[in-house]
Amino acid sequence: MKRRDYLRAAGVAGALGLAGCTGNEGTTTTESTTTTAGTTGTTSASRTLTVATYPSYVDGSDSPGAWLKEQFEAAHDGVTVEWSTPTSGSSNINEYIQRAQRGATIDADVYVGLNTDELVRVDQELDQQLFAKVRSELSHAGDVKEGLTVDPKGRALPFDTGYITPVVDATTLEKVPQSFDDLLQSRYKGDLLTENAQSSDTGKAFLLHTIHQKGADGYLDYWRSLLDNDVRVLDSWDAAYSAYTKGEAPMVVSYSTAQVYAANQGEDLDKYRVVFLNGEGYANPESTAVFAGSEERDLATAFVDFMLSSKAQDTIPQLNYQSPATTTGSLSGNFAKYNKEPENPVTFTYDELAGNVTGWVEEWARLVAQH
Repeated sequence: MKRRDYLRAAGVAGALGLAGCTGNEGTTTTESTTTTAGTTGTTSASRTLTVATYPSYVDGSDSPGAWLKEQFEAAHDGVTVEWSTPTSGSSNINEYIQRAQRGATIDADVYVGLNTDELVRVDQELDQQLFAKVRSELSHAGDVKEGLTVDPKGRALPFDTGYITPVVDATTLEKVPQSFDDLLQSRYKGDLLTENAQSSDTGKAFLLHTIHQKGADGYLDYWRSLLDNDVRVLDSWDAAYSAYTKGEAPMVVSYSTAQVYAANQGEDLDKYRVVFLNGEGYANPESTAVFAGSEERDLATAFVDFMLSSKAQDTIPQLNYQSPATTTGSLSGNFAKYNKEPENPVTFTYDELAGNVTGWVEEWARLVAQH
């Protein structure tokens, strides 16, 4: 979840409510290669585990990556976790798809931050397996929440999830919408900001939610009406949320953790009201997987298993402004008080997306371009 870069760039006052994962929308490239000694007091051969992820996951001392590196190194004497953050286009996974297509070396052992539709794309574009089947080797795989299992082949395991839904400024709206059909009312003309489904995780998740609601045969008609009601489609979550915080519109497609960040900053929570249309929110889990060619297979598998442990699930999602992916994860502080989760979370499975998601997005893009 990749919006932490924007939080730092925009500053606290200009980026309130930006809580949660921003998908693959960050573009800053960073690398962490700091070596941390083991803590068991026993000297052992030095080993390096290279973990690929998006930049904001490891940017700063308060990032999930910094905590994860410290904890894993402390538990594995002589091991150094080295983060790698390549950026190719709008998604880091493109880098590894392209390397595999060229027959180039995959210089990483683990991937962190894989969305379900990205895994579908990996399988569509590659003949060989990019990731190894590790589910049966994990002691915590069974703790993943029902409905968040993203990979029927047992390669990718979710470590946190965001719920995509509108966030509204209830101090300016006379009435807060309660359903997808409400958004078509003239009272909300020009009020909604969303993101490009071709370049933004939140935009794609919102599109998928409308397909889940209206069906593959009806979602384009719904979007045609939404566009007629002057919905604004911006390229990225950063752009949409920046426009929202500047008061350009009272509603924006974002994450259900918005009030957590607002509460941490002492802001008026009514300016960041989380609305679950039709009582639903679109679950957008991000997963971790072991590269099939890893020469540190045992360490890589242990790393994935640790990410699913109760200790990690109590910490990583909150550092990333997300919800835990397992039944063992717990929330504390403002997260326990202000994090919102829908009564009826919905999502498309891997099998439902395979063979469909590319066409859905392309049809949507043509409609938006023609409107």
